[in-house]
Amino acid sequence: MKKFASIFKNKEIVGRIFFTIMILFVIRIGAAITVPGVSTSSQLSDAMNSGNAIAMMNLLGGGALSNFSVFALGVSPYITAQIIVELLSKDVLPALTELSKQGQYGRKKIEMATRYLTLLLGAVQAYGIIMTMQNSSYITLTLSTSGGNAFWTYLYIITVLLAGAMLTMWLGDQITEKGLGNGISIIIFAGCVRSLPIQISTAWTKWVTANIGHGDTAIIRGSFQFALYILALVAITAGVVFFEIARRKIPVQSAGKSGATSSMARASFLPIKVNSAGVIPVIFASSILMAPSVIASFISSDAANAKWLQIFNYSSMYTMPWFNDETWQMPWGLIIYLILIVAFSFFYSEMQIDPEQMADNFQKNGSYIPGVRPGKETERYVTKVLNRVTCIGALALMLISALPIILTLTGVFGEDSSLAIGGTGMIIIVGVAIELNSQIDGLLAGKSFDEVQGGM
Repeated sequence: MKKFASIFKNKEIVGRIFFTIMILFVIRIGAAITVPGVSTSSQLSDAMNSGNAIAMMNLLGGGALSNFSVFALGVSPYITAQIIVELLSKDVLPALTELSKQGQYGRKKIEMATRYLTLLLGAVQAYGIIMTMQNSSYITLTLSTSGGNAFWTYLYIITVLLAGAMLTMWLGDQITEKGLGNGISIIIFAGCVRSLPIQISTAWTKWVTANIGHGDTAIIRGSFQFALYILALVAITAGVVFFEIARRKIPVQSAGKSGATSSMARASFLPIKVNSAGVIPVIFASSILMAPSVIASFISSDAANAKWLQIFNYSSMYTMPWFNDETWQMPWGLIIYLILIVAFSFFYSEMQIDPEQMADNFQKNGSYIPGVRPGKETERYVTKVLNRVTCIGALALMLISALPIILTLTGVFGEDSSLAIGGTGMIIIVGVAIELNSQIDGLLAGKSFDEVQGGM
């Protein structure tokens, strides 16, 4: 309570909170406006709860894809462009690598390249979404697509979606600059949080309200099921919080360089997050699984509806022939999805923490890890620790991401898959909440420091 009181006494924090809420309010208005010329079906809302790649894109769009709004693309093209540019900057394209070493000037140039790539990826992604959702009967185009009108109709809808994506990106930048937290993360966070009250309300209706009038036994049983569901939700949230803040601390010592302290060592730690890759592996894995259907939609509607594409759908079982004209089912999509998550967790962690560069920096700064020789031995040691920590993080990320899909496939909640708990949304909510808390603590600490300085 003392912290809340301090927050509301701080005019800067209150102003930032108010500004962030106003921007999110604008985004929610845009998310409620369906693209002109498009009519959505009732199947679209069901698809958003199925846990497939379309549902993942809806998550990254802050929930704007659920009614194919003008903000349907959300920040997905920008996130993908950022990841691609970051990958190319790691000694793949020499020009980008050189820019990444040029400080503020280089960062501005890289940001400009990212925005141009966002436009290109957004156009491709918009067309892919239109064709995929049209072939799945999620949307119907009310504008004419006959003859030469088809090109202009698709161009019009793609332009509207691109404009919405660029506006969303700009609004996110405004939150980063004048509000609280990273704007892109806050937009996704708002979409994830928005679904929680609906989820709890659905659970209450299913297990408590629906049992009223069916006797005391049914009400008690339903209340117990609802309480168990809430406890499971809290337990999973606590697990994700532990997973997000867990770190492996490598002891590091730096030799003193001045006067009497030249023979002394200053002890510190190199913290390596268990989940140093964040939700990037999940986003990458979902994008790759969605790519075959997007590519097929470019070829023809028949190819987009091909049965083999179901192999890449991680929210359904794939039926295969067996002996004596029988069939058997396997969740191939889920298996591929989990393998990709693990692979990208290792790949992105190596990008975030470069052991070779870290070993070089240690030598330049006169730092060392106790008991480990500088140079190649330090590099091997950091690599070994990073791989072990990433293995734990990848398995935890895989479990959390797969939990709602497994609960849906096993039918634990019947036909209502929206009750499935866990998943990427939970990781995003916890991660952004921790980041917001850290930023608020920093602002409060800065205010306290200014007050102390003013009183001296």
